[in-house]
Amino acid sequence: MISRISHISLAAWLWVACVGAQAEPVLQGKDAFGDWQADKPGTVRLIRPQDLPAPGASRSVANPTRVTARGGATPLVPQGFKIELLADGLSDARVLRVAPNGDIFVAETGPGRIRVLRLGEGAKVATNEVFASGLNRPFGIAFFPNGDNPQWIYIANAGNIVRFPYRVGDLKASGKPEIVVANLAHGSGHSTRDIAFTPDGKRMLVSVGSASNVAEGMGSPPGGLEAWSRTQALGASWGYEAERAAVLSFTPEGKDRKLYATGIRNCVGLAIQPQTGLPWCSTNERDGLGDDLVPDYVTSVKEGAFYGWPWFYIGNNEDPRHAGARPDLKDKVTVPDVLLQAHSASLGMTFYQGPQFPSEYQGDAFAAEHGSWNRSKRTGYKVIRIKMKDGKPTDEYEDFVTGFVVNDAQVWGRPAGIAVTRDGSLLISEDTGGTVWRMTYSH
Repeated sequence: MISRISHISLAAWLWVACVGAQAEPVLQGKDAFGDWQADKPGTVRLIRPQDLPAPGASRSVANPTRVTARGGATPLVPQGFKIELLADGLSDARVLRVAPNGDIFVAETGPGRIRVLRLGEGAKVATNEVFASGLNRPFGIAFFPNGDNPQWIYIANAGNIVRFPYRVGDLKASGKPEIVVANLAHGSGHSTRDIAFTPDGKRMLVSVGSASNVAEGMGSPPGGLEAWSRTQALGASWGYEAERAAVLSFTPEGKDRKLYATGIRNCVGLAIQPQTGLPWCSTNERDGLGDDLVPDYVTSVKEGAFYGWPWFYIGNNEDPRHAGARPDLKDKVTVPDVLLQAHSASLGMTFYQGPQFPSEYQGDAFAAEHGSWNRSKRTGYKVIRIKMKDGKPTDEYEDFVTGFVVNDAQVWGRPAGIAVTRDGSLLISEDTGGTVWRMTYSH
């Protein structure tokens, strides 16, 4: 009898210990700001608007990245997962998209080309081809129409949207690109343009980043946000920020040009949430206000909403560099859903609906954090998981893949793109070493 009680007690103790080991405490407030040394898979963070410091609470620091060779290093992943090198030798590998047949399309932004990888036995790359070249800093990739039999592949260049005829299984583009949208704002500032189609296939959404950090010297047009939006929509010149820091809307043929949402400094990653059909943005916020301002964010994007840039951030917090310029907009700012460590440089994002990860991952979002330069202690350089419950964010996020930072001065990788394969694996690109990684759940 005694031995049976001891056995039950030991089993209960082991169960509690295991549960306790899996339940990481949620880092909140200043603890959530942290830096790379606190990063590890499973660390959960919660940053709220009320946690933000005052502008200038810490000085603005230029801390450029020094990239070193990988030297056989492998990213760190949560218990139960495995990560393997899928491809290397790529150049500036950024956005990843998976075709209906499983082919992996990679935007090599710097060289101006789209590459396609096809897996063979053992989930190894069997075919590696350049699908299209001669492009202008290509970034976003989308297949249209949605579903298993797209007829086109759309590419978002820095200054336009083009498309190629596409049949599932094509490894080479057939013919020259057709220009769908000819005059996206481009030149100085952010060059990334992502692209996504609404579930009904009627609208093409395109993200366009700002030309500046915080619209220095831009001035303020009269008439408030409505006049600003109207000025942008008409294509009129307002400094160099017309139709920038925004998500634009078109028909798939490039007609009916509209502003979908404004005041988003740089929506780098654009993705459609499967449960709701809403677009989401992975966003780079502004620099120059200190280590912990302004938080980057991942958010649903509401049509007609204004997210603050350049006058306000994270609600009605006024940027001191535009003090008193637009009091009329103070109460019109939409607060983003999930705040991230400032200067993380949140890039590609995707939603998980694969058959492989545990059920609690269904519907969650993943985002690639490229990493900071405007912070005394590095942050970013990881992949995060944005937790969802019934299609809504819990406001928490989890460090999911880490290990790209070597020390305070050096990193070997900067995550950029992310996608889910047909078998439910998670793909991660990093652009400094030109690698693509495949992450699986190994039970």
